[in-house]
Amino acid sequence: MDLFYEHEANGIYTRHVREEHADGSGYRFHIHERCELYYFIDGKADYLVEGTEYHMKRGSLLAMGPGEVHRAKLLTNGVYERYAVNFPIDIFDDIDPERRLMRLYTGRSLGQKNLYEKPGYEELFDLLCGEFEDDYERKLTAYRLLMEILSGLCDDFDYSPEVRRNGKRGQKNTLSNKLLKYVNIHIFDELTIDLLAEKFYVSRSQIGRVFKQSTGASPWEYITAKRLIAARRMLEEGKAAGEVSEKCGFGDYSAFYRAYVKRYGESPKGR
Repeated sequence: MDLFYEHEANGIYTRHVREEHADGSGYRFHIHERCELYYFIDGKADYLVEGTEYHMKRGSLLAMGPGEVHRAKLLTNGVYERYAVNFPIDIFDDIDPERRLMRLYTGRSLGQKNLYEKPGYEELFDLLCGEFEDDYERKLTAYRLLMEILSGLCDDFDYSPEVRRNGKRGQKNTLSNKLLKYVNIHIFDELTIDLLAEKFYVSRSQIGRVFKQSTGASPWEYITAKRLIAARRMLEEGKAAGEVSEKCGFGDYSAFYRAYVKRYGESPKGR
């Protein structure tokens, strides 16, 4: 029997999902405005984060930051169980204004050092997704457990110049890594498949294959999602929609408007 639990309160979104007959082709790329902790329980899967491929086993824990593209890659159809928690990066700013607990999100490059092996954390995630007497108890428990998890991960975080060996191919100088790095540096500039193909001396079709294999998205899906995440952040800071559209690299406002409404279900003027 499949299991699905989710709850959102006080900025913390928790879910526990177990699928008995998961379809390996059914998982698209994700990109969030919030931080994510993903805890793998059961199944046969790899996980893609910005071109880095991580092999999952029971107790594998991934930390994905705002704007970091990721997706599950199931190796077989069948059982797939995981916990996931999403929360805003400023959730503890009142007590941690320097965001030291968030260094595992802010202190690294995209798709690097996402993976931790934490088999002992399963009980903590189980408690996060548990039953509570009331919303007040839920809030207190969620904040306490989230701080405990983040504190433990920060203790393990490697701040040295040497990258921790936790990805199959994430740190190699592959075409996918060079391509994604270039796109993220120039995300607000004019970007086309023709331009990328010429820049990296490969065909248009190869550009598409590299993006699909390393992110689960087409080039334009990836670029648009990144731009919209940035646009939403600028709108929340009070910038005008027309200014945001231009700064985020959209060719005209109507294209920005349509893309924004499609993703968020609301007008960019409404922020």
